[in-house]
Amino acid sequence: MSEFSGKYKPVSAWGYFGLTLLYALPVIGFIFLLIHSFSDANINRRNFARSHWCILLLLVFLFLIGIGLAYAQGGAEAVQQILQQIAQQAQAAG
Repeated sequence: MSEFSGKYKPVSAWGYFGLTLLYALPVIGFIFLLIHSFSDANINRRNFARSHWCILLLLVFLFLIGIGLAYAQGGAEAVQQILQQIAQQAQAAG
């Protein structure tokens, strides 16, 4: 392992597990995700953080498609109720 410099040092399986837990934290995880995505300290960690952005974008895209399909099938009232519940939960949490 000594042949790798800090920039190219591999991340262990436990390291990836810890990063996944870190990124799952609501505010702190988002901040670390931003920092690690643009950092040049370790390329493997940066790429892992960027892969989390890809997953988040995919989930948002799928969520929007699901909302659009529900709305298109005449479920406008149900969609509004779901969005209101999400907004209420977000206000209660924050």
